[in-house]
Amino acid sequence: MSERPAAVEEPADAASRRRPVRSYVLRKGRVTEGQRRALRELWPRYGVEPGDGPLDFGALFGNDRPVIMEIGFGNGAATWRMARDRPDENYLGVEVHRPGVGHLLLKVEEHGLENVRIACEDAVDLLRHRVPDNSLAGVRIYFPDPWHKKRHHKRRLVQPQFVELLARRMSAGAILHIATDWENYADHMLELTDGCRRFRNLAGPGHFSERPAERPETKFERRGRRLGHQVRDLLYRRTVD
Repeated sequence: MSERPAAVEEPADAASRRRPVRSYVLRKGRVTEGQRRALRELWPRYGVEPGDGPLDFGALFGNDRPVIMEIGFGNGAATWRMARDRPDENYLGVEVHRPGVGHLLLKVEEHGLENVRIACEDAVDLLRHRVPDNSLAGVRIYFPDPWHKKRHHKRRLVQPQFVELLARRMSAGAILHIATDWENYADHMLELTDGCRRFRNLAGPGHFSERPAERPETKFERRGRRLGHQVRDLLYRRTVD
């Protein structure tokens, strides 16, 4: 599946000693002519160039509306629909696969969306180094790679350090929304995030949420249902420290 969020954060001392564990596999993929044109012509307007300094969301979007980050947007099918339906919010999509970035750029152009910006890089690096504390009004992680083999579970995106990192970057009252069709990954994320004092489960401790109407259905969700997988949504509110 193409929705491959970024690397699992490690403690700083560990990260300095060894190559970080990645939660995605970077595949080349075929870039169509249309996507290549979008990457060339539209990226300068909607793309977030790599850098070291903190992002100024007001300057990036040209306004002070709330910023929602979507990690691992795949081909952007959910991203552009959410941005279209919520013009009062800004959307920062993060994806490492260039064909998906190109596809979303084309949709942004097609629908005339001005509230979308795109980063083509490791989302954890972006969160760690460029997203200011308490700056995100929401984070969306839809159908991250489940790494279903037990020996690969260390590659899963949602780990204790990652949840703490999200909590630092999200403002009080911000919503964390995760969806997956892998039962044991859902149980893992539920237990882990329930255990973080900075998040409150909107469905109550130990419970999954109903799928909110504002989350667009993706092809991965439809495929999972065809395979008999039950889709589970997790909704959390960032608490006040």
